[in-house]
Amino acid sequence: MAPAVPRNPLIEFRAVSKVYGSGEAEVRALAGVNLAVEHGEFVAIMGPSGSGKSTAMNILGCLDVPSSGEYLFEGVPTSGLSRDERTILRRHMLGFVFQGFNLLARTTAIENVALPLIYRGMPEDERQRRAMRALDQVGLADRAHHTSAELSGGQQQRVAIARAIVTDPVVLLADEPTGNLDTRISREIMAIIGGLNRDRGLTVIMVTHEDDIAAYARRLIRFVDGKIASDSQQEPAGVL
Repeated sequence: MAPAVPRNPLIEFRAVSKVYGSGEAEVRALAGVNLAVEHGEFVAIMGPSGSGKSTAMNILGCLDVPSSGEYLFEGVPTSGLSRDERTILRRHMLGFVFQGFNLLARTTAIENVALPLIYRGMPEDERQRRAMRALDQVGLADRAHHTSAELSGGQQQRVAIARAIVTDPVVLLADEPTGNLDTRISREIMAIIGGLNRDRGLTVIMVTHEDDIAAYARRLIRFVDGKIASDSQQEPAGVL
């Protein structure tokens, strides 16, 4: 039997730095960060304001590029990708959930969820089928034809999660996904995200300021002054 071929990390930072401005106005948001995330991990990123966590998240989402160092996705250096190729990577491999739900207010839940599929040129009947499946996965199929204005904050975030997973991404990037929600609804949202990681093997990378939300992850990374100050495994909360 041939030996198994080692698998590349899903995501890897190699000495990634990010500098904004120049001279006296220079700000070093990231300072030589090395990081690897494997397939199927659930990682929480924490740190004070200005620690570099949001900059790292923007680079992970191909919304920004390093000033130096290399970001590899499944072993492929992203520095060699054109802007259009980075857009394709975002569209096909990444799902995004933000603190603000970013839904179209006068549009139904199913139409909001189906929106990313339009950019793929997918036929309407297939878009509708996939969007309904995604809504069902977040427990909101019965609200598919309600507009965002008719949904609670927790329901809107469920729609946002459904929109993020409707394309079957490899990675879910969640930036303060419970920041606008109360404690009870936050737990419900985290149970959904944790379930996507546990049951579907979806890789989750989440930025949060809240210790009780970070506790749902299996790995906790803390940023300080543009560097990783700690990186540890933990037993996740909410595990049945």
